[in-house]
Amino acid sequence: MSATPVSSRPIVVFGPSGTGKSTLLKRLFAEYPTSFGFSVSNTTRNPRAGEIHGKDYHFLTRDEFLAAVERKEFIEHAEFSGNMYGTTVQAVKDVADAGKTCILDIDVQGVKSVKATDLGARFVFVAPPSEEELEARLRGRGTDDEASIMKRLDAAKSELAYGNTEGSCDIKIVNDNLDAAYTKLVDFIFEKN
Repeated sequence: MSATPVSSRPIVVFGPSGTGKSTLLKRLFAEYPTSFGFSVSNTTRNPRAGEIHGKDYHFLTRDEFLAAVERKEFIEHAEFSGNMYGTTVQAVKDVADAGKTCILDIDVQGVKSVKATDLGARFVFVAPPSEEELEARLRGRGTDDEASIMKRLDAAKSELAYGNTEGSCDIKIVNDNLDAAYTKLVDFIFEKN
């Protein structure tokens, strides 16, 4: 299926790790392959199994990342669980230059930074059905050690608090049913503003 979003404004998707943001976005890109472009973020963390440099992330050393910060290449950047993450201005421009709507999957610090720009982004907060379900999802991944899981759960508390604050987002989607959450995401993206 091919459709054109009603707006070229970037779409910012945020929420705690484990809420299903990546799953929703992969489905969106599969259904509308010519409409959206994913802003490829930079990170200092090591690649997970199956992740590809330049496609999933640009994997940088801490020194490379900090040099890019000094050159003011980032729209937003933050440190999370000992690793740095950031989105470059060029990554967003690359998507727009390809005639697609840019999707940004970033954390709360990044959301606040993007809100301070003139990008005119639209914000989607993806929330878990409960904190207990979020913990079960993180543990079920089998990709993080106990210390990382605890850091993610601790960070989730402030992310949930921010996402539930009035004005933090244009839409909140509770991902308790993947099909229903996906339908809400698509309806929001393609609605007339």
